[in-house]
Amino acid sequence: MRVTITEIKEMRQRKEKIPMLTAYDYVTAKIVDEAGVPLILVGDSLGMVMLGYESTIPVTMEEMMHHTKAVVRGAKKALIVGDMPFMTYHISVSDALYNASRFIQEGGAQAVKLEGGEVVAEKIRRLVDCGIPVVGHIGLTPQSVHQLGGFKVRGKAVDEAKKFLNDAVVLEEAGVFAIVLECTPAPLSRLITERLAIPTIGIGAGPDCDGQVQVISDILGLYTDFVPRHAKQYARLAEEIKNAVSSYISEVKSQSFPTATQSYSMDEDVIKQLQTEG
Repeated sequence: MRVTITEIKEMRQRKEKIPMLTAYDYVTAKIVDEAGVPLILVGDSLGMVMLGYESTIPVTMEEMMHHTKAVVRGAKKALIVGDMPFMTYHISVSDALYNASRFIQEGGAQAVKLEGGEVVAEKIRRLVDCGIPVVGHIGLTPQSVHQLGGFKVRGKAVDEAKKFLNDAVVLEEAGVFAIVLECTPAPLSRLITERLAIPTIGIGAGPDCDGQVQVISDILGLYTDFVPRHAKQYARLAEEIKNAVSSYISEVKSQSFPTATQSYSMDEDVIKQLQTEG
């Protein structure tokens, strides 16, 4: 049985912290799921860490569908949240419904995530009314990076902090079952968390959120172009992979790989017959 949004809400009520991670492929999703992560986000961050884009903005619905399907095949227990890409829900409620329904019906996800506060509340309300669970996302919203002037902490000034507080309340009223707070000051995140009855999931938002989400490539040390301040590297797999590949190259060149252990044998009589006939 998969984790449900009810179970996620109950984790907050029990004051049990909620760990969430991104995953973008079958193998990683399977490992993360078996480790016990209850929430997996198929983030549009895949544009940067998997596809090599400079931001999340170029990511398309087709790319998100491709990766979401793979994650759903790999993870059998976690609740899968599909990240709706740039301009797939902004133009109209109709667009939002159509694209969100693709994540659920075609991609196999159980929920979607939308960036923005009050400006997307109407769309969120309609999605929820139609039976599509939604995660909100405020603070630093990467899809608005050009307007925001880059990736930086949001909510330090009083007017912006007030806006985020209002956005959080509006999103809760619209029906989201959780809200991601990205790169917001820890005291503000704590205040938002205290104001809401639904879980907050922080990324660079301090320790007082109900849960935490991180990009899997960051915590494993796989993505080396940029390491955010809020990410902790629990492993340095990029270095280990380089070492493994270097060893492979060396052994191929020195003819120490493959050996008999990595080779397949056959009946010598068959070889002799082939040689004779040749």
